[in-house]
Amino acid sequence: MTTNTATSGQESGRSVTGNGSRRPTPPGVPTWRRKLRPYLLSVPAVLLIIGILYPFAIGAIYSFLNYGAVNPNPSFVGLANYASILSDSTFWRSVTITLLYAVVATGAETVLGVGLALLLNRSSLIGRTLERLLILPLMIAPVIAGVIWKLMFNSQWGVLNHIFGLGATFDWLSADNAFFSVVLVDIWIFTPFVAILVLAGVRSLPREPFEASAVDGAGWFYSFRRLMLPMMWPYILVAVIFRLMDNLKIFDAIYVLTAGGPGIATQTLQINAFQDSIIRLDYSRGATYMFVLWILVFIVARYLVGLLGRAQARAAGSEV
Repeated sequence: MTTNTATSGQESGRSVTGNGSRRPTPPGVPTWRRKLRPYLLSVPAVLLIIGILYPFAIGAIYSFLNYGAVNPNPSFVGLANYASILSDSTFWRSVTITLLYAVVATGAETVLGVGLALLLNRSSLIGRTLERLLILPLMIAPVIAGVIWKLMFNSQWGVLNHIFGLGATFDWLSADNAFFSVVLVDIWIFTPFVAILVLAGVRSLPREPFEASAVDGAGWFYSFRRLMLPMMWPYILVAVIFRLMDNLKIFDAIYVLTAGGPGIATQTLQINAFQDSIIRLDYSRGATYMFVLWILVFIVARYLVGLLGRAQARAAGSEV
């Protein structure tokens, strides 16, 4: 009798699952609260999505209007804003600078980052020390880094001219040098990001293929080209995707260093959008620039993500 009572008491605190097994039910928790809990947990994600999609939708709508400070009651103009910027030579110059900046900066950061990762992969006291120092540029905000480098680039009393013995004759931020100077700052800040990401990938690679290759007498370069690089390729592509997307949207460092100048030497799509929206108060034209930039980033991201999927399939030994 006691055994039956205890058994029935235990079963009363359990719920039956679909396969007939029983799991404990939290005591004192009403059924409606258990059913409501998943919806409550999804509220932060829903708010985040709304916070992202609402400004995006507003910007997309503005690109089809003639909204600005001088025209607070906008009207629908269709594709007039797109036709206006596409027929402007400044727009195409900005597209060229944006793409060139993204490709040059990402390429340099990838090559240097992979090289640093391979050097840091060797276990040594110097390597471990450099690995910890490598993260320091990432701890500085790009705006602060831009201010520091702008002081260093100063042709009159900048430290770089003093170190390289250039005197006051070399202007790092002139029309001829500004683009590469801005790229240099981006490389200094974000090469450690690529190196740390690739280093994590290198250290996760299996050791057996390399040991077998060494037993067969293969050299370092052959093992790197035939074994390490194909297996590292997905990690390198992840770093390229992150950096290329970020460089296509670069604004802060360029604005602090040159504000798009001298002239239009570093005038990217984001700088044009800022000047139209904030300086000239033509909100619709600025939104059009940003929507075109979003289309560009979306196309590049789709291609790179597809490339990443194929690289991961090859690294896993299967082809899609």
